[in-house]
Amino acid sequence: MTTLDWCILIAPLTLVFAMAIYSRRYLRSVADFMSAGRVAGPYLLAVARGEMQAGAVVFVASFELIARSGFTLNWWGLIGIPVSLLVALSGFVVYRFRQTRALTLSQFFEQRYSRRLRVFTGMLGFVAGIVNFGIIPAVGARAMVYFLGLPATIQVAGWSFDTYIALMAIFLGGALFMVLCGGLISMMVTDCLEGILSQVFYLVIIAALLMLFRWSEINEVLAAQPPGQSLLNPFDSSGIKDFNLWYILMGLFVTVYGTMAWQNAQGYNSAAISPHASVMGGILGRWREAGKAAVVTLLAVCAMTFLKHPDFAAQAQPVLDEVARIGNPQIEQQMLIPCALSHFLPAGILGLLCAILLMGIIGGDSSHIHSWGGIFIQDVVMPLRREPLSPERHILWLRLSMVGVAGFAFLFGIFFRQTEYIFLWWAVTMAIYVGGAGAVIIGGLYWKKGTTAGAWAALLIGSSLSVGGILARQVWGDAFPINVQQASFFATLLALVAYVVVSMLTCREDFNMDRLLHRGAYAENDPALKPLAPMPSAWSRMVGVTSDFSRSDKWIAGSYLGWSLLWFVVFLTGCAWNLLAPWPVEVWSAYWHVVGIGVPVFMALVMAVWFTWGGLRDMGRLFRKLSAERVDPADDGSVPGGH
Repeated sequence: MTTLDWCILIAPLTLVFAMAIYSRRYLRSVADFMSAGRVAGPYLLAVARGEMQAGAVVFVASFELIARSGFTLNWWGLIGIPVSLLVALSGFVVYRFRQTRALTLSQFFEQRYSRRLRVFTGMLGFVAGIVNFGIIPAVGARAMVYFLGLPATIQVAGWSFDTYIALMAIFLGGALFMVLCGGLISMMVTDCLEGILSQVFYLVIIAALLMLFRWSEINEVLAAQPPGQSLLNPFDSSGIKDFNLWYILMGLFVTVYGTMAWQNAQGYNSAAISPHASVMGGILGRWREAGKAAVVTLLAVCAMTFLKHPDFAAQAQPVLDEVARIGNPQIEQQMLIPCALSHFLPAGILGLLCAILLMGIIGGDSSHIHSWGGIFIQDVVMPLRREPLSPERHILWLRLSMVGVAGFAFLFGIFFRQTEYIFLWWAVTMAIYVGGAGAVIIGGLYWKKGTTAGAWAALLIGSSLSVGGILARQVWGDAFPINVQQASFFATLLALVAYVVVSMLTCREDFNMDRLLHRGAYAENDPALKPLAPMPSAWSRMVGVTSDFSRSDKWIAGSYLGWSLLWFVVFLTGCAWNLLAPWPVEVWSAYWHVVGIGVPVFMALVMAVWFTWGGLRDMGRLFRKLSAERVDPADDGSVPGGH
């Protein structure tokens, strides 16, 4: 890191922390702290929530995935387009959850099922969440140690300890500061600002990478793979373990089944100004992610080229020597690409990428801390109390809980030995909760015959089988016949069956869905919650377009639909063509040069302009609405009388 790099790093971080301090003045209630007063616009939601996926740990996890599977998973991922389209455009789960006005998912469980189930799911989600989060600060800190070229250990007052521990404490402290300032208000505006800055930085980094490496060099490395393990030809990748077609199919099912079930950003689920804004935030978020794919992919394949191409052998050897000294094979694999980046990125570009990673670390860690700390108080502690707290004391308890979550993550990162790929660890720890909660959420929002007994059965089976998968993998390692994602997939299937069967056996009376969703006789005097008339055409009804869609909303949703269907047609055509006349590796190389690099670079440029405008506009609107809001002290996540 040169002086220029440090200046580039410090400037945006200073701006972000100043915005956090400024936003404190708008915090006046528990609902503000937990859900930003429920007045967030769709662009603010899309940009801020997307910043969770821009931290060092997400980049490292993506690098692991690309190094293992190349472009092949991009191809097989297209198989899920029809399903993901229906989920996104219809507002599946998202719309109805916002109608319940619940601050947390477990509050909805109390409304729909029982208080005991709320406490149980609150504790289950909290435990699964902090274990899932536990590896994130450590992986991010380690990545920054090797990315910045820092010494592995440091000496303080005669004591020697790992450098990543000190960095982890600093990063968690920064994230905690964001959370404690103004809860979700400060988190949302700072994450949005970080996302806007990152979009601009992406463009500069992409330009630099395209000048440093030629596609011919990248192609030589990607094409030099044994049969069955191609990084370019998806039809010659069956020998790739863990990250293959079955990984995509199982992940697709669990993703749809667990829509909004995982609560690492639970504040955003209830923060939208209306159910429709929540749906549009999800659609816009999918557009924005298309603009980030270019920089992640380019960084990974350029680092792989630097490490493996003969032209860079002399420069790459110090990287290999440095990583070999780590001593843990799993961590060596994770740190290889971050270490390589620090050796070939020029001055200035290194600082830009460092700023992106640090802003992402702060954004991601703060969302986790806010979510799991809030869930513990809202869904475990408060339901057990007979008397509500004052808003001031309630917020104090929330802040103390979040300090505790940060402390746990710090200790977990020091003592836990990671043995799985990051994505696989996330999959199974999420399944501890999502494995049963997915059925409970979908059944609770869409099926009037779902019962409390069915919910208990699904949660107990899903969580116990997922925990068993973790323990078996830890004890027997590769000798255990299935990996952790496969274990979570089977746990999910059994939990879903249990919910349906037990509910059918125990249902005595249909649940009042109108009261839950504030419809009909239970409708509140709130325009955001009024039921919307569907559009008259069958096509509009099929894709979830309602009378609440403005002209621009229809263009956004329609363009996303057309763009996604275009790539699904490409997928079907490519599959049919390769079954009849397989493409040689040269054709796949040309295809990925355009589709894997060229198209994402263009999308990055478009998204930088589009979401900078939309994010800044919604930030201004958020502050104006918070200034004019009427505070309701009773809006604290409690469910008086079960309703």
